[in-house]
Amino acid sequence: MQVTETLNEGLRRKLSVIIPAADLVAKRDERLNDLKDRANIKGFRPGKVPVAHLKKVYGRSVMSEAMQDTINATIQESLTERAERAAAQPEIDLPDDQTVINQVLDGTADLTFEVVYEVLPKIEPMDFKSIKIEQPVVEVAAEEVDKEVNRVFLNNREFERKGEDGVVAQGDKLGLKFVGKIDGEPFEGGSSDHAHLTVGAGEYIPGFEDQLVGMKVGEPRQVKVTFPKDYGSAELAGKNAVFEVEVLHIDGPKGDAVLNDAFAQALGLENLEQLKTEVRRQMEQAHEQMARQRVKRQVLDALDDGHTTEVPGRLVEAEFSGIWQRVTHEIEHHGRSFEDEGTTEEEARAQYRRIAERRVKLGLVIAEIGNRNEIQVSEEEHQQALVAEIRRFPGQEQQVYDYYRKNPQALASLRAPVFENKVVDFIIELADKTEKKMTRAELAKLIEQDEAEHEVPEEHHH
Repeated sequence: MQVTETLNEGLRRKLSVIIPAADLVAKRDERLNDLKDRANIKGFRPGKVPVAHLKKVYGRSVMSEAMQDTINATIQESLTERAERAAAQPEIDLPDDQTVINQVLDGTADLTFEVVYEVLPKIEPMDFKSIKIEQPVVEVAAEEVDKEVNRVFLNNREFERKGEDGVVAQGDKLGLKFVGKIDGEPFEGGSSDHAHLTVGAGEYIPGFEDQLVGMKVGEPRQVKVTFPKDYGSAELAGKNAVFEVEVLHIDGPKGDAVLNDAFAQALGLENLEQLKTEVRRQMEQAHEQMARQRVKRQVLDALDDGHTTEVPGRLVEAEFSGIWQRVTHEIEHHGRSFEDEGTTEEEARAQYRRIAERRVKLGLVIAEIGNRNEIQVSEEEHQQALVAEIRRFPGQEQQVYDYYRKNPQALASLRAPVFENKVVDFIIELADKTEKKMTRAELAKLIEQDEAEHEVPEEHHH
């Protein structure tokens, strides 16, 4: 066997390999000998078939198998000797000339072929203590808890449908149809054929709910509002909007419900105080998750900036094609175009290719950090990830469970996010952290900006 390197540029490698005919013939004959004892050929007793006859019947197919195995073993040995890890399955370039291939199969010519592959880059992890993290701290004010408790109260009373002449009052539950416009143009997420709303619960933009009071079913009305300056979506923040609204149905509270201990007990809690505690706990939990998301983004950005490494083109290509498939599906699914989204196909391709490169680079960096620090995903953590995934699909639990049971690759893919989070936690421990107080709206805005930069449509398996 003779292996010669013919290309070494960046991460790309090309090897020229010669396997002598004698080696292949020896492998073929060894297999034919094995076959002799098992072959069942008409006219011969089991185990008594002459090798020469077997060679005539099976020679080429056995040689073809021996050739494939030798190619694979040679590539593996060469990579081990060169202390290289291929980023993806190496490409094998066999001779095109069928006459040459036939000679190889007959054992009269050496096998010459080329192997092309990219190596995984060598990564030297940065100093994690140099990473500066701003840890968001969102305090839950007592009035916010009261507002949320009031919303729970308004939504959990008993309701009954108001009659034909019913008009909208504070505390009513409504079915609504609306189209929101800015400068006469409908905007994304601003329309609904049947939305639900409790008047006074503060779920919609300030001023929206109050303007519905006094409306009747089927009566059209224009509702004029201004999006808050710190609104979650930067495109809408501070803008004036007009909503064409129609009420579809009105449900009014039944009886004289009061926000007191009895109401909390009807929800399965001890008293009103416990309801407030529970609401506060849920709000704090939501803030913690948001803060974690923001901190993780800072860690990933720091890892991206702190490691300069070339990334294997085939891995980027595979990542990009997966992203691009989902992007075009989303666009077509909603009957939109790239221009509607304020971009062009060319710009979108460039943006998503950058995201694909970043993802591949971060994947390699995180794998290296995890391996060096012996970070592993336990079987229990893998199972927890599966349970969490199943819970995302209420009513379809069995189908989702079966999907993962039948697709070991999909099941294995659930390990990756757990592994990534464990590596991120490991880095957060060592990083230089400072706390920064902010409101929920400020934190939501930061997260939205992060997502606008790096997010892609989700992959839907089920």
